[in-house]
Amino acid sequence: MTIADRWLLPDGMDEVLPPQATRMEALRRALLDLYHRFGYDLVLPPPVEFLDSLLTGTGTELDLQTFKLTDQMTGRMMGASADVTPQVARMDAHSLHREGPVRLCYCANVLRTKADKHQGGRSPVQVGAELFGHAGLEADHEILHLALTSLEQAGAGELHLALGHIGIYRALIAEAGMNDEHERELFAAIERKQYSALDALIDRVVGDKVVAGMLKALPHLHGDDEILAQARTAFAGAPAAVASALDQLTALSCAVRERHPQVTLYFDLAELRGYEYHTGMVFAAYVPGYGQALAKGGRYDDTGRAFGRARPATGFSMDLKQLASLAVQTPACDGIWAPALNDSALRECVDQLRAAGERVIEALPGQTTGADAHRCNRELVNGDGGWQVVTLDA
Repeated sequence: MTIADRWLLPDGMDEVLPPQATRMEALRRALLDLYHRFGYDLVLPPPVEFLDSLLTGTGTELDLQTFKLTDQMTGRMMGASADVTPQVARMDAHSLHREGPVRLCYCANVLRTKADKHQGGRSPVQVGAELFGHAGLEADHEILHLALTSLEQAGAGELHLALGHIGIYRALIAEAGMNDEHERELFAAIERKQYSALDALIDRVVGDKVVAGMLKALPHLHGDDEILAQARTAFAGAPAAVASALDQLTALSCAVRERHPQVTLYFDLAELRGYEYHTGMVFAAYVPGYGQALAKGGRYDDTGRAFGRARPATGFSMDLKQLASLAVQTPACDGIWAPALNDSALRECVDQLRAAGERVIEALPGQTTGADAHRCNRELVNGDGGWQVVTLDA
């Protein structure tokens, strides 16, 4: 192994250096303050849990994303958190036991065995919010509004919001009466957009021609507002749950346009991301230049059932590392340079400035770098009136 190889990081793992770390921390504080103003309480999930708790109620995809290790104290298998949402659902259902709507937010490091195809990276800093205990459309709208507001706070411009509803696919599959094997084949064909294979499978296993026609139409229903009108025609004979889902998407799109008129809306009725646990509306937010979603979320009402307390739930998550790269700015040159002197009056002055919130950099004996290298635009000088802060020449 060469010296250069010794310092290589695993693929998908990264270190955060200045000034990016400063931007991330400033954004973390701003987002958690935003969630506080909306009434969301901060929770801090553990970095590892026993597998039988961590993966309860989650799908196969999260199991494959989870690093597993043996607890040396008990011999039981543990997993590193790959997604905070199920942990927060456990907190609501098992730990808090609050009645009525519960709003929780978080910001935590997670670890994944492979890069997330939707949000990238194996070591994201996941930040988000979850609303438990309310099944109404108002809760979904609040989460959508908060997610878009978060992105705007992070400096996202030209936002594109993709909306879908898992309930449409679930209702059509139930109406078709497919067995598990055929449903997995259908799901894979839709995910891969293999339309010819999809149509052939439907013709082979779905006896009801009306239902077959609706399933064939589903993967093609994506685009602007006209899609909802087309869907109502294509699903005219569908179960009532399909019409209800379309009504929800119509109402949500109207609410988004009212509060975020600058956002471009896109509908994808065959969006099946998170199918294992999502139960209602799903969404993903994008900006040009980023191939992956900056925010993703939706409704997942059944997750808490595995913890003994079924509660309606809706929420979203983002990667703080991605968000901090939206508005790349050099940290402000805003600090005070203090000379390297053994002076009690100087030390007292420095302490007072720091207590007042100022950033004060003390020079060290023999150091060769000066105020500009440490982003200081002012310095402490000793005059007739004692130590004073003066502005440095640009």
